[in-house]
Amino acid sequence: MSTSSPEAVKKLLENMQTDLRSLSMECKKKFPPVKEAAESGIVKIKTIAARNTDILAALKENSSEVVQPFLMGCGTKEPKITQLCLAAIQRLMSHEVVSEAAAGNIINMLWQLMENGLEELKLLQTVLVLLTTNTVVHDEVLSKAIVLCFRLHFTKDNITNNTAAATVRQVVTVVFERMVAEDERFKGIVEQPPPVQGNTNRRSVSTLRPSAKDAYMLFQDLCQLVNADAPYWLVGMTEMTRTFGLELLESVLNDFPGVFLQHQEFSFLLKERVCPLVIKLFSPNIKFRQGSSSAASPAPVEKPYFPICMRLLRVVSVLIKHFYSLLVTECEIFLSLLVKFLDGEKPQWLRAVAVESVHRLCVQPHLLRSFCQSYDMKQHSTKVFRDIVNALGSFIQSLFIVPNTGNTAAVSAPAGGSGSGAQGTAQGGPGTGGISGNLTTQAAFEYRGTWIPLMTVSVQGSAKATYLEMLDKVEPPSIPEGYAMSVAFSALLDLVRGITTMIERELAVEEEAAAEFREAHPDQEWQPQPGAHLVWEEMVSACWCGLLAALSLLLDASTDETATENILKAELTMASLCGRLGLVTPRDAFITAICKASLPPHYALTVLSMPCKNRIENIRCNIQCMRTLLNLAHCHGAVLGTSWQLVLATLQHLVWILGLKPGVGGALKPGRAVEGPSTVLTTAVMTDLPVISNILSRLFESSQYLDDVSLHHLINALCSLSLEAMEMAYGNNKEPSLFAVAKLLETGLVNMDRIEILWRPLTGHLLEVCQHPNSRMREWGAEALTALIKAGLAYKHDPPLAQNQRLQLLLLNPLKELSNVLHADIRQKQLESVLQILQSQGDSLGPGWPLVLGVIGAIRNDQGESLIRTAFQCLQLVVTDFLPTMPCTCLQIVVDVAGSFGLQNQELNISLTSIGLLWNISDYFFQRGEVITQELEREEEALQKQAQEKGETLNRPFHPAPPFDCLWLCLYAKLGELCVDPRPAVRKSAGQTLFSTIAAHGTLLQQPTWHIVVWKVLFHLLDCVRTSSTTADKEKIESGGGNILIHHSRDTAEKQWAETWVLTLAGVARIFNTRRYLLQQLGDFFEAWEVLLNHIQSAALSKNNEVSLAALKSFQEILQIVTPVKDSDKAGDALAAMGVPPVLIDPLSASGPGRPLVRSDSLVERLTRYNGAEMQAPPPGEESALEDSALWWSAWNTWYRTGTDSTRPPSGPTEKLSFIPSQPFLTALIQIFPALYQHIKANFSMEDLKKLGVILHGAVSVPISSDASPFILPSYTEAVLTSLQEAVLTALDVLQKAICVGPENLQVMYPAIFEQLLLFVEFSCKPPQYGRMETKHVANAKYNQAEWVALNYVPFAERSLEVVVDLYHKTACHKAVINEKVLQNIIKTLRMPLGLKYACPSESTWKLAVSSLLKVLSIGLPVARQHASSGRFDTMWPELANAFEDFLFTKSTPPDNLSIQEFQKNEAIDVEVVQLISTEILPFANFIPKDFVGQIMAMLNKGSIHSQSPSFTEAEIDVRMREEFSKVCFETLLQFSFSNKVSTPQEGYISRMALSVLLKRSQDVLRRYVEDERLSGRCPLPRQQVTEIIFVLKAISTLMDSLKKTQPENVDGNTWAQVIALYPTLVECITCSSSEVSSALKEALGPFKDFMQPPVSRVQNGES
Repeated sequence: MSTSSPEAVKKLLENMQTDLRSLSMECKKKFPPVKEAAESGIVKIKTIAARNTDILAALKENSSEVVQPFLMGCGTKEPKITQLCLAAIQRLMSHEVVSEAAAGNIINMLWQLMENGLEELKLLQTVLVLLTTNTVVHDEVLSKAIVLCFRLHFTKDNITNNTAAATVRQVVTVVFERMVAEDERFKGIVEQPPPVQGNTNRRSVSTLRPSAKDAYMLFQDLCQLVNADAPYWLVGMTEMTRTFGLELLESVLNDFPGVFLQHQEFSFLLKERVCPLVIKLFSPNIKFRQGSSSAASPAPVEKPYFPICMRLLRVVSVLIKHFYSLLVTECEIFLSLLVKFLDGEKPQWLRAVAVESVHRLCVQPHLLRSFCQSYDMKQHSTKVFRDIVNALGSFIQSLFIVPNTGNTAAVSAPAGGSGSGAQGTAQGGPGTGGISGNLTTQAAFEYRGTWIPLMTVSVQGSAKATYLEMLDKVEPPSIPEGYAMSVAFSALLDLVRGITTMIERELAVEEEAAAEFREAHPDQEWQPQPGAHLVWEEMVSACWCGLLAALSLLLDASTDETATENILKAELTMASLCGRLGLVTPRDAFITAICKASLPPHYALTVLSMPCKNRIENIRCNIQCMRTLLNLAHCHGAVLGTSWQLVLATLQHLVWILGLKPGVGGALKPGRAVEGPSTVLTTAVMTDLPVISNILSRLFESSQYLDDVSLHHLINALCSLSLEAMEMAYGNNKEPSLFAVAKLLETGLVNMDRIEILWRPLTGHLLEVCQHPNSRMREWGAEALTALIKAGLAYKHDPPLAQNQRLQLLLLNPLKELSNVLHADIRQKQLESVLQILQSQGDSLGPGWPLVLGVIGAIRNDQGESLIRTAFQCLQLVVTDFLPTMPCTCLQIVVDVAGSFGLQNQELNISLTSIGLLWNISDYFFQRGEVITQELEREEEALQKQAQEKGETLNRPFHPAPPFDCLWLCLYAKLGELCVDPRPAVRKSAGQTLFSTIAAHGTLLQQPTWHIVVWKVLFHLLDCVRTSSTTADKEKIESGGGNILIHHSRDTAEKQWAETWVLTLAGVARIFNTRRYLLQQLGDFFEAWEVLLNHIQSAALSKNNEVSLAALKSFQEILQIVTPVKDSDKAGDALAAMGVPPVLIDPLSASGPGRPLVRSDSLVERLTRYNGAEMQAPPPGEESALEDSALWWSAWNTWYRTGTDSTRPPSGPTEKLSFIPSQPFLTALIQIFPALYQHIKANFSMEDLKKLGVILHGAVSVPISSDASPFILPSYTEAVLTSLQEAVLTALDVLQKAICVGPENLQVMYPAIFEQLLLFVEFSCKPPQYGRMETKHVANAKYNQAEWVALNYVPFAERSLEVVVDLYHKTACHKAVINEKVLQNIIKTLRMPLGLKYACPSESTWKLAVSSLLKVLSIGLPVARQHASSGRFDTMWPELANAFEDFLFTKSTPPDNLSIQEFQKNEAIDVEVVQLISTEILPFANFIPKDFVGQIMAMLNKGSIHSQSPSFTEAEIDVRMREEFSKVCFETLLQFSFSNKVSTPQEGYISRMALSVLLKRSQDVLRRYVEDERLSGRCPLPRQQVTEIIFVLKAISTLMDSLKKTQPENVDGNTWAQVIALYPTLVECITCSSSEVSSALKEALGPFKDFMQPPVSRVQNGES
C-alpha cells in the first residue's frame, strides 16, 4: 500500500495523533512545554485534515510546526522520550511530509544527540531514513548529516562503529544516486554551458546542479581526508582512517563511473586528486626491498602497510577498469607500479596481492585490448600490455628460483633457462623428492628440484581474489605455498582464453559481414576495417613472447595431466589465433613449443634445437603433447600455413621413433623391429601406437577439408620436409626418411577432386625426389609420382577428363618431366607406367597423346639398351593398336617418335625396326587418308581462326601445304633424317623406305605439295648427303666387332657414305623421271631441274669413282625422258585406260592448278586427279618447246661443267693423292653426249663445239691407274681402241653426221671437227700430257704399284686419221673446208709422223700417214689447183714441200733389225711419193707457185744423188742404196728437165734450174773426193764418202743416158757446158784406189764418147 493512498494518509494522521498523545503523556510531569506543544500539535493536525483535500501537501507545508513537539521531546535527552520522538520523526520522513526547514531542524537536533552520545544506533537509522526517503536535505544540512555518521563511526562501541561505517557507505551511495537521478531528469534539456573559468575546485562547483554539487563536495572531501588534509565541506570531522577513506573512494568509483565520465568537474577531481593521492600512498611499497638491511640507506624506509596497500590496489583496479580512457597517463603509471610489485624483492603478501590484481585485469580482454591500443600501439609509450604479460612470466619463473636466506642476488631467469640463485630446498610441501618418494596425487609443478603445489584458486574466467578481499586484516597474512603460482597460472590461462575468444568472436563477425557483402556485391572486393586487425595483431605480438616463455616453462614443469592439458590447450589456441591473424613468427614459436614437448627430451631434433633436460622422462607427457599436436594439425590445419613444416618435422620424427613405414598409398604402418632410440618406447607407448598411427592417417585424410591455401601450405611443408630428408640422405647409405614422400602421396590421393590446385607443387617436388642419388628415396619418389598420375587418370573427375583437356594435360605433364631424370631406374618406372596407362586408359587419352608420345620419345643415347627397348615396346603398342584412336594431330608426333628411335644408336635392330614402323605408319595414312584429312582440316580451321584473332600467322612445319600433305612431309622429312644417320645399315634402309613411300603413296599429295617434297625433302636430303660424303673420314674401319668382315669396297666411312650418296641420287633421279609430268607443272620445275643437275654434277665430280659413275647413270636416266605427249587426246586415252571416263578432265582443268572447287575428296577421285594431271600435257605451243630446250641446255651446261672439271688436268706438281677420273666414268660421260646432242643440235654453236672439243681432248688425255690397266687395256701389241676412245670418236661422228644432213650454216663446223681429229692424230707421235703428271709407258708399268699409265694412243690416233681422210673425202670441196685451210692443217699434222718415220712409236703410224697423205692429196690437189687464183692455198704449198722433204729425207735411221724385204717395201713407199709428185704436181706446174716447184726440183735432185743410209753393212750396200728411189727421182727430174712440152717459159726455167743444181752438186762431190783421196794417202776413205761418190758417178751416167734420149733442141746450151765441164773432174778420179769407185767411174766415162766430135762452125744454141 503506497504512502499517498487515502488509507495510508488516514493511518498516518491517526498514528501522529497517537504519537503526540503518548508524548504529551510522557512529558506531563517533567517537561510541561513539551506537553503543551504536543497537544497544540494534535489540534494542528486535525485542522489540516479538516481543511485540506491534499492532506500530505498541507502537512509538508506545516511540517516545521508538526515536527516541533518531537524535536522538543528529543531535547529532553530522556531515552524513552527520545526513542518515541525519533520513531515519530522517522514515520513522517517515510511519508515524505518533511520540508527542508524541518529537515534542517531535525539534523541539528540529531547532532546534539550525537554530541551527547545518546541513541547512537537510532540516530544513524534516522539519518539514513531522512536521506533515503526524500531529497530535501542538501548543502550544509547534508554535510552535517554525513559528518554526524562519520563521527559515530569513531566511537568506543564496536557495534556503533560498524553500523556507522555501513551507514556512511549507504549515505555516500545515496548522495551519488541522487545525482544520477538528477541527471536523468535533466537528460533531455540542452543547457547553455557556462563559460569555463579557472580550474580551482571552488569555482567549478557553481556550474553544477544541487545534487551534483553535494556529490562533488563529498567526493572532494573524501580525497582531502584520505590525504590527511582538512575537509572543505564536511565541517566538524574529528578523525578519519585512510583505510576507510580508501574503501569509500573505491565504492564510489566502482558504483558510479558514469558520474565521473559525464561531468568534467568530477573527471577533474579524478585527475587532480585521486591519482596523485594513490601514487603518493604507494610510495612506501615502491621503495621497499625485502630483506634489505637498514645499513643500505641512511633514512629509515617506511614499511609497506598491508591494509592500505591492498586497498590501494583495489582502487587502482577500479580506476583502471572504469576510467582508464580518462586517465591514460595515470593508468600507465599504475600498471607499471603493479608490474613492479611482482618483483621477487617485494614481500610475499605484496606479490600475492599484486598477482591477484593482475589476474583481475587478465579476465577483462576488452580492457587489455584498450591497454594495447593506448600504450603498446603508441610511439614513445611504455609497452604496458607486453610488460604485464612478461611480468607474469617472470613472476612464474622467479617462483622456481629459491633464494637462500638473505641472498638477494637471485635474478629472474629466462624461460626454460636456470636461475643463477643456488637451488635451495623447496618451500615446505612434500619436499624435493615429492614425486619420486611418495606418489602424491596432488597437482603440482616441479622444475630443477623446486616443487610447487597447484591449488584451485578460482573458477575459470573469473578472478576471485583471496587477499584483495581481506579488508579486516591489519597484519599481512601468511601466503600458502603454491598460491601465487596458482593465481599466476590461472591468470595466464584466462589471459589466453580471453584474448583468443574475444578476437575469434570478432573475426567471426567480420567474416559473416564479408560473406553478406560478397552476396550483395559479388563484383566488389570486401574491405575490412584495418584498425581492428592492427589491434589484434599488436595484442598477440605484445604478449606472445612472455606467454610462450611462461607456458613452455610450466609445460616442462607440469606433473599433472590436467595442467598439462590446459597449457597445451593455451599454446594450441594461441597458435591457431596467430595462424588466423597471419602472424607467422609467434604461430611457429607456439607450434615449436608443442613440437618440442612431443618428443622425448633427449631426442635432439634439428628443427627444434633444444638442450637436454635431466628430468625423469615423462613419456605420458610426450604422448599427450603429440596428441595435442595431431589435434592442432587436424582441427587448425587451415591456419598452420608455413608451420606445417614444424608440425610435420615432428611427426616425421615420431614416425621414426615409432618405427612406422610407408605402405601402399602412402599410409604408415608399424614396421619391423624399430630402429632408433628404442629405449623410449615403453609398453605404455606401444598400446598407443595403433591410435597414433590411426590419428596420423586421419590427419592427412582430413586434408581434404582444408581450404586451398592451407592445403598449399601443407604441401609446401611436406615438400620442404622432404627436401631436408633428401639433404640428409645425400652421401650416406642409411635408410632415408620417406615420411614426407609417403604423406605427399597420401595427401594427393585424398584430394584428387581438386588435384589441380596442388598438382604443380606436389609433382614438382616429387620430380626432384626422383633425381636423388639415394636409390631408395628415388624409388619412392617415382612410386609416389606414378601412383598419383595413374590415380589421377583413373579418378572420375567432374567434368570427366575427356572434356577437361587442361586437367588431363596437367596430370600427364609430370610423366613427361620424368624424362629429364638421368637415373635409369626412374625412367624404367616411368616407361612401365606409360605401358600400364596405355593398356588401361589408352583409348581415352585424347589430348594427352602428345605428352605420352613425348615420354616414349624422350630417349637419349646414354640411357642404355633396356630402357630404349621398353620405350620401343610402348611405341610398337601405340602403332599397332592406338593409331585410330588418337587425334590425327598426334600422328605427326608418332612419326617424330618413331624417327627418334631410328636415330638412337644403342640398338641397331631397334633403329631398323623403327624404320619398318614408319613404313607401317605410312600405310595407315594411305588407308585412312580421307578420315585423317577431314579431321586435320577441321583442326586447321580452328587454329587458323585462333591465329587470326591473335593477329599472328599460323606456325606449323611446311605451312602452306594442306595439313594431310604436311603429315606426309613430316614422314618424308623424318625418313630423310634417317637417310643421313651415321650407320650405313640405317641409311640404306631409310633411303629405300623413303623412295618406296614416295613412289607408292606420292599420288596422294596435292600438286603444290610436290614443290615442298622436291625442295624441302629431296634436295635437302641430297645436300646433307653431299656434305657428309665430302667430309667423311677416310680412315680404314677395322672389321666390325667379332667375326663380321667388311668388304674392301666399304672399309672406310667415306666408301660407306659413297654408297648412300649413290642410293640417294639414284632415288631422286628416279622420282624426277617417273613424276616428270607432275613436276613439270610446278612453277619452278626449271629451278628444280637446275638444282638436280647441280647435284649430279657435284656427285660426278666427287673424288669417288663409285659416286661419280653413279651420278652419270642418274644423268643418263633423267636424259632418257621423252618429252610429254603433245596431243591432248592422248590424255583422254590414258584415263580411259585407267578405267576413268574422260569427262572428268573438264572440271579438273577448269579449276586451274589447285584443287577442284568441288570438295568431294574421295580417294579414287584424288588418284584420278593426280594421274590425270600427270597425263595431261601442257597445251601444245611454243612455250613448252622453249621450256624443254631450256631444260636440255641446262643439262648441256651441266654436262659441260662436269666434263671440264673432271678432265681438267691437275695444275702444279701432282701429289700422289690427286684424284684422276676412271675410264668407265669418262666413257659414260662422253656416251651421254650423243643423246644430249639430239635435243640441243638446233642451237648448237661453234662455241659449244669448242667446249666439247676441250672435254673430248681432256677425257682422252686422262691416264689410267696401273692396277686398272689390265682390265681396260688389251695387251700392248693389239691395236684396239678403249671404250672411252670409241665413245669420243662416236661423239664426233654423231656431230659430223648431223652437220652433213643439217642446214648449210652448220657446215662451218667442219674445220673445227677436223681440228679436233687432227689433235687426236698427233697423239700417235706425241701422247698428251695430263698436267705435270708423270706417266709410265704401258709396257713399263708394274700392275701391283700405284702408278699412272699412259694409254697406247696409236690405235686411237690412227683411227682418227682414217676418220680424217674419210671426212676429207666427203668435204674437200666445202667452202668452209677450203677457207679454213683444212688441207694445209692435215698436211701440217701429218708432217710429224712423216718426219719421225722410223722414230714413230709405232711403225704402222708413218705408213698410215703416208697412205693418208697420198689419199688426201689425190682429192685435195685438184681442189687446190682449182682455187689457185684465190690464194687460199698459198700457204699450203711450202707446208707440203716440207712434208715431202721431212719424209723422203728423214732424220731417223731405220732400226737395225729391219730386214731387206722390209727395206725394199719402205723404198717402194718412197717411190710412190715421187710418183705422186710426177703425176699430180709437176704436170700442173703452171698452176703452182714457182718456189714450190723449185723446192720439189731441189728435192728430186737431192733424192737422185744423196739417199743412202749411213749404217748399212758392206754386204747390203747395193740394196740399201735406195737405188730404185734415186733412179725414179732422177728420172722424174730429167723427165721434167727436158720435157718437150714446154708450154710456158716458167716451166722450162724450172727444168733448167733443177738440172743446173744437179750438175753443180755432182761437180762439188767429185772435187771433194779427189781432194780427200789425195790427202788420205794409204788410209781408205770413210765408207760414207765412197758410197756418195759411187752414187754421183751413177747419177752422171744416168744423166748422160737421159740427155741422149732428149731432143737436142730441148737441152739448154748452159747444160751442155756444165756436162762437159764435169769431164776433167771425172778424169782426175781415175787415180782412186777403190775398185767400186773405179767400176762406177768406168760407167760414167763411157757416155762421153758421144761428145767426141770435131768442132763445127759456131751455131747459136739457146733460147729462141
